[in-house]
Amino acid sequence: MNLLHRRNFLSLAAAGAAAAPALQTALRAQTAKPLRGIFPIIHTPFTEDDKVDFDDLVKHAHYLHRTGVHGMVWPQLASEWASLRPEERFRGAELLVKAANGLSPALVLGMQAPTIEEAVAYARHAEKLAPDAIIAIPQSGVTDNNKLFDYYKAIGNACKRPFFVQALGNMTAEFIVEMSKAIPTLRYVKDEAGPPLPKLTFYREKHPEFHPFTGNNGKTLYEEMLRGSAGTMPGSQMPELYVDAWNHFQAGRHRQSAEACMRTTWFLPIYETYGMVATKYIMTLRGVFKTYLSRGGKPNIPKGGTPLDDEAKRNIQDMLAQLKPWLRA
Repeated sequence: MNLLHRRNFLSLAAAGAAAAPALQTALRAQTAKPLRGIFPIIHTPFTEDDKVDFDDLVKHAHYLHRTGVHGMVWPQLASEWASLRPEERFRGAELLVKAANGLSPALVLGMQAPTIEEAVAYARHAEKLAPDAIIAIPQSGVTDNNKLFDYYKAIGNACKRPFFVQALGNMTAEFIVEMSKAIPTLRYVKDEAGPPLPKLTFYREKHPEFHPFTGNNGKTLYEEMLRGSAGTMPGSQMPELYVDAWNHFQAGRHRQSAEACMRTTWFLPIYETYGMVATKYIMTLRGVFKTYLSRGGKPNIPKGGTPLDDEAKRNIQDMLAQLKPWLRA
């Protein structure tokens, strides 16, 4: 981080922290929200002139509330967090915390950053805002466990909110549990580091006090619930389907839960083919976003992926029409 950037970043962090106490005062009456269930990732809307659309960001939170989700998370991988500027993240966090105060879902804010210094600044800002929890993706390219521990310990020291680690790459369940012994607030994980099912069994049998969430758009959601998952963090395109699967399962209605899980899988090959642009296109069809653009004013298509042409759009529209009886927002 060059000196000029460091000064600008720290001044933004200080400004956000100075404004935060008023928000925190307004939030004191908020009761603790359970950290369990369906916690979709909030996607970041962009305008035609390449700015974050903060109005649509807040609208996204209200949309998730109407779908019945149990929580919501921003900014993470599906939020395109790495494209966001510090001032955008500070402002977005403040707006979402303010909105979440009047909504039912819990709010989890992302702390990840390229450096420990930046991550700590986000964590200190979050400590003032008092979201329901925080989460952090590991530093990009860092695989050394000692360095990852230092990174997560610094975040945990800077913010005392309940803490999720997002496991990626080669992060093992054993390493995450070891970190939790030194970071008292770290009792949650979103585990996307390899197949989740054996890890869920490990957490359930060896560390039942730990609360494992999964990701990957809930590809194996039904068996994840059988193995004791505390929740999952899918995309926001059709969260009602995941909510139905979860709520039916928790109520013992396993057949209805399995049927709902099968409905969630319709979108998976569409996402794998077209990428984030398909998710954002659905958000426009559902009246949440004005555009399906990513940073840079272009649709986000995965390497080797297929452009979202008119026929693909018609097929997505048909999918939504077929699933309309199960959609609520």
